[in-house]
Amino acid sequence: MDFTLTEEQQDFRALLRTFVDREIIPVAREWEQTGRYPTEIVRGMAEMGLFGITVPEQYGGLDLDPVSFALVFEELARGWMGIAGILGSHSLACRMIAIHGTEEQKQAYLPDLATGARRTGIGLTEPDAGTDLQGIRTTARLDGDHYVVNGTKMWITNARYADPLPVLVKTDPHATPAHTGMSVLLVDATLDGFQVLRDIPKLGYKGTESCEILLDNVRVPKDRLLGGVEGVGLKQALSALEWGRVNIAARSVGIAQRAHDEALAYAQQRKAFGKYIAEFQAIQLKLATIAIQLQAARLMAYWAADAVRRGRADGQTGMAKVFCSEVALEAAIDAMKVHGGYGYSTEFEVERLYRDSILMSIGEGTNDILRTVVAKALVRGDLTV
Repeated sequence: MDFTLTEEQQDFRALLRTFVDREIIPVAREWEQTGRYPTEIVRGMAEMGLFGITVPEQYGGLDLDPVSFALVFEELARGWMGIAGILGSHSLACRMIAIHGTEEQKQAYLPDLATGARRTGIGLTEPDAGTDLQGIRTTARLDGDHYVVNGTKMWITNARYADPLPVLVKTDPHATPAHTGMSVLLVDATLDGFQVLRDIPKLGYKGTESCEILLDNVRVPKDRLLGGVEGVGLKQALSALEWGRVNIAARSVGIAQRAHDEALAYAQQRKAFGKYIAEFQAIQLKLATIAIQLQAARLMAYWAADAVRRGRADGQTGMAKVFCSEVALEAAIDAMKVHGGYGYSTEFEVERLYRDSILMSIGEGTNDILRTVVAKALVRGDLTV
C-alpha cells in the first residue's frame, strides 16, 4: 500500500505552500481582526487557476483529482481557514454545473468560473432548514419562460459575488416525497429582487462573507434550470457533498497542522523555571498527541479523497469529516494550553485556530448526522472496516 503523494502532487503542494507562506500567513491575523476582505489573496488564487480546480479541462479548468483537491484546502486552511471558504463553495458549485448542467450552461459559465472572472457559491440553507434540506420553503413558480423565485437563504458564501448562484428551490411545493419537487436554479445576483440582507456575525470563519439573502419575486429565465430537468435538485446538490466533506476534512487537517506548528515553535522558545517548556514532560505529551492525531487525520483525509476518485464514498468521506474535524478542535485547544495565558490572547495565532476549528464539526453536515451516514453505509455493505 502506497501512502505517498505522486511527484506531481508533491510539486503542487509545494507551490500551494509557498503561496500560503508568502501571501496569507503574514496578513491573516491583522486582516481577520479588522474585518478586511482578502481581495489580494483572492486575486492571487485566481492567477494560480485555483478557481478552476473542479472545472473540466475542456472548459479551461484544472480538473484536479480528489487528493490534489484536498491538498488545496489543507494548505489554504493552514494559512487562514476563511480563505478556504471562499474557494470551497465556489468549487462545489462548479462541480454541480460541470456534472449536471446542460452543455449550454457549461459553455456559458464554466470558462469564466475557472478563471475567477465569475465566482459562485451554493444557496441551500434557510432559516428553518439546514440539515433537513427537504424542509426548505423557497419556491419557484413557472411563469411563461421564467421562474418567479421567493424565499430566504442563510449562510451563503460569496453571496455578493455570485454569478450565478445555484439555489435549491421547490418547483412543486406539494410533491410527495418532498425531494421529487425540488430543483436547482442558476440565479444571477444582479437580478431584480435578489437582495443581500446582512452579513451574519460569526465567532470565527472570517475573511469570507456569510450572508442572509432574500429572493423577492426574482424572475429567473427558464433556461437557468440546472440540467433542464425539474425534480432532481436535491440529488444534484447532494452529489457535491462527497467532495464537500473532503474539503472540510482537509481544512481540518490544515488547522491541526498550524496548531502543531505554533505549539511546537512556542514550546521551543518559551522558558519557565530556567528551561524551555518543550523540556517539560507535560508539554511533550501535548505536542506528541497533536502530532499523532494530525498524522492520523491527514491519512484519513487522503484515504477518503482517494475513495471518491474510485466511486461512491459516502461512508468514507463521512468518517474522514467527523474524525478530522474533531482532531482540529482538540489540536487547537491543546495548542492554546501549550501557550498558557498567551493562548487566550488575540496577539497569537492559536485563538483564531480554536474559533475556526469549531465550525468544522458543523459544516457540510453535522458530525452527529454524518455518524448516521457512516452507519447506513455499513448496513448497506458499501463500507467495510
